[in-house]
Amino acid sequence: MVVAGVKDLKIFSGTAHPDFAKRICSELGVRLSAARHYRFSDGEIGLSIDESVRGSDVFVIQPTSSPANDNLVELLIMVDAFKRASASRVNVVIPYFGYARQDRKSKPREPITAKLVANLITTGGADRVITADLHAGQLQGFFDIPVDHLTGMPLLASYFRESLEAELQKGEVVVVSPDVGGVVRARHFAVMLKCDLAIVDKRRSYEVANFCEVMDIIGGVQGKVAILVDDIIDTAGTICNAAAGLKERGCRMVYACATHAVLSGPAMKRVNGSEIDKLIFSDTIPLPENKRSDRLVQLSIAPLFAEAILRVHSDRSVSSLFDR
Repeated sequence: MVVAGVKDLKIFSGTAHPDFAKRICSELGVRLSAARHYRFSDGEIGLSIDESVRGSDVFVIQPTSSPANDNLVELLIMVDAFKRASASRVNVVIPYFGYARQDRKSKPREPITAKLVANLITTGGADRVITADLHAGQLQGFFDIPVDHLTGMPLLASYFRESLEAELQKGEVVVVSPDVGGVVRARHFAVMLKCDLAIVDKRRSYEVANFCEVMDIIGGVQGKVAILVDDIIDTAGTICNAAAGLKERGCRMVYACATHAVLSGPAMKRVNGSEIDKLIFSDTIPLPENKRSDRLVQLSIAPLFAEAILRVHSDRSVSSLFDR
């Protein structure tokens, strides 16, 4: 792909997910720009940019996934380095935005860490943020700079259109929200697939503390293929409990999908021992070898990010990517 623009387009990667940056560069037909990341003996992060960025349109690709603190600090250091090296514009590409779930005070004396991180990125010198499927859309307002908010839902929907084509035509597929808070997302997904919607209603039992959850399913799922839809799968407790509830109520198969697969702590043990037949997610977060499983299907969202970067670089609309 030939990239046209007044300023030079330069793409740099942090150490969080270099493979993702390479996929974007491959889509754009440009090379990954050179930078060296290193550590001092006391653990401090060091950076050396090995080429000029003066007057360039720089894109820094770095999800703030685990280890979140190291990856966030490395991102801030890179932004600072590019600003001091006279880059014309520094765009941070954060496929997965860590700390996004800490977006409000749920009890007294708690921080709103998502706002703090947004302030750090803005104050550090970033001119624009490109990210995907924030835990809550209003997080865009935490930034005082432009935010291009992409979504992986069309990518996931296209997978199911192909793999469940016959079931969709027969009306045998139901999209399920794993909790009431995800209903809007699940409804949009159901519209994409032109199928029914169901909701998992979770109610914690307070008779025995931290013991179990009582679950009801709102909507018809008997004999159907269920697709659980979420933005983030972290420890996988909610999604696995929902899958068990769906199977108990007569679902033939249960798929689960999400843009971001954090898969921390007991997640893989839970998924492999669950009623989930397949878990489909994007590559916003790297998937280490020890987390790979026959139940997991990873799709690449790099082409979407590549197109967004190209449009930002050439001052064209990003929202029109989703007009279809």
